[in-house]
Amino acid sequence: MINKGSKLYSIFTGTCPKCHEESMYLNSNPYVLSEALKMHEKCSNCGTKYLIEPSFFYGSMYVSYGVGIAFAVAAFVISYLFLGSSLVTAFIAIIAAIVIFGPIIMRLSRNIWINMFIDFDKSLSKKS
Repeated sequence: MINKGSKLYSIFTGTCPKCHEESMYLNSNPYVLSEALKMHEKCSNCGTKYLIEPSFFYGSMYVSYGVGIAFAVAAFVISYLFLGSSLVTAFIAIIAAIVIFGPIIMRLSRNIWINMFIDFDKSLSKKS
């Protein structure tokens, strides 16, 4: 289990990297595509500003490439090696995985990117 206080907790839950108390996103569902990347300006609990500088999240595109490759490799391994499909079917599975998990990949990439620059502060976290 991933506990509060770890980078993985903030990355997988999309919570504030500083206090882990509030979601960074206006809508918690990444599949509402019109709101998938809309974020609060700052955390209501600790006041952490999410947009550190203009165009801050452009860097998450580099992370997105790596995360997308991980999803593609997983789709290939599952379909080709475990299920024994043909290469063509495996490549179709890769494309389907990237399209289906696209919004999740985008959010994970943003979460990873911001967690590279902001550390958890235990004193700001509410007791759970």
